[in-house]
Amino acid sequence: MTQPVPDTAAPRREESRRARPARWTARRRDHLAGYLFITPQMLGAALFVLLPLGLMVWYSFHDWNVLAGGFQFTGTDNYERLLEDPALPGVLGATAAFSVGLVILNLTLALSLAILLNQKLRGSIVFRTIFFSPVAVTLVAWTIVWRFLLQDDGGINGLLSGIGVEGPNWLRGETTAMLAVIVVQVLKNVGLNMVLFLAALQGVPKELYEASTLDGAGPWTRFRRITMPMISPTILLTSIITVVGSLQVFAQIDVLTSGGPGTSTTVLVYYLYQNAFQFHDFGYGATLSVLLFAIVLVLTVIQWQMRRKWVVHED
Repeated sequence: MTQPVPDTAAPRREESRRARPARWTARRRDHLAGYLFITPQMLGAALFVLLPLGLMVWYSFHDWNVLAGGFQFTGTDNYERLLEDPALPGVLGATAAFSVGLVILNLTLALSLAILLNQKLRGSIVFRTIFFSPVAVTLVAWTIVWRFLLQDDGGINGLLSGIGVEGPNWLRGETTAMLAVIVVQVLKNVGLNMVLFLAALQGVPKELYEASTLDGAGPWTRFRRITMPMISPTILLTSIITVVGSLQVFAQIDVLTSGGPGTSTTVLVYYLYQNAFQFHDFGYGATLSVLLFAIVLVLTVIQWQMRRKWVVHED
């Protein structure tokens, strides 16, 4: 009687299946879940950030007039025009004046208010609400109210006349117009930076102040040696946000001064708007957009690189 031949290949197949790694391990499932979660954000960034940036650069190499229906490749003509534009130095000067004034006044006032409200004084919650409430107000509505207040016969000059002072026409003087726009913008957004600074101040350990007091440190020394270093990450954050925001101002200029008097308040964003949507020169408007993007990028990179000197414990 013939004995059955044992199947020696079966154990090898079983051993091979055991040695083969599983296709869907826990690690791979975690990676797939992570990619699925970030896919909407990546698609949104590609469609609404990278694609518009690419089109902006592409349009800057064209002469595009919507009314005339012309769209012609012109190479670097728009960039040569940018270098020779007689109005551009004044526009960049107004942009720099607005940005510097806004950043200094906003951060200084926000930090001062945060330090004051951090003292646990009576009514601090009410004052915190008062200073933060303009942040929640619609920008255009806020600006329209201030336009009426700053007119020659507006509420500001009415209050000044009550104490015997004749106020100027704030929105028609070259110096006062820029000052008025800066102050209106500061009052609109100072509450946001104030809350950020206040949260940072409340996170400073009280033990550091107590130890420095025992060592004989005065208020200014404690502020310079303890408070400023400990809240330096918040200072960096608010400075970047405020600088970028100052370079993107448009509604305030359009509602309050329309870039005037003359071009004293014509900042880069408003000049871009004029060329693209009033003069219908979208090619040159795209070139100005490239310039604005380059300025914002350079300033942000500089601030970010300087964090090693500004921010404590930054490697």
